[in-house]
Amino acid sequence: MWPSGIWAFIERRPVSMSAFLATARARARRLKSETYALYLAYRDPRVPWYAKLVAACVVGYAFSPIDLIPDFIPVLGYLDDLVLIPAGIALALRMIPPEVMAECRERARAAEGRPANWAAAVVIIAIWLGLAALAVLAVTKALK
Repeated sequence: MWPSGIWAFIERRPVSMSAFLATARARARRLKSETYALYLAYRDPRVPWYAKLVAACVVGYAFSPIDLIPDFIPVLGYLDDLVLIPAGIALALRMIPPEVMAECRERARAAEGRPANWAAAVVIIAIWLGLAALAVLAVTKALK
């Protein structure tokens, strides 16, 4: 199980702002490492197909350069980064065999880069374009 979930982050309250920022940076690094380990596990043949599906969605969204909810939208913009990604990782980790995840975590620590997932960016752009098209259709029907 993933020990550094969102509730663990909320429950631990550092004494000073610098301690809070140091804790947040450490958790962000751990989240990034865990996401890359999940990417490696997705490619492992020992992982069941349903775990691969969840892992692919989570990793694709986490590594996508475009968010489903843009960060400039107050509160909701960061909500997906703070809740959806950790929850998705936790769900995927429950589905992946522990020995596979242990190997992938070691490989993730040894690796330096992260994969670029432009396919996920294309999907998210398509969703936004589809929503924009629906909004235009709704406005044109309302004006007629």
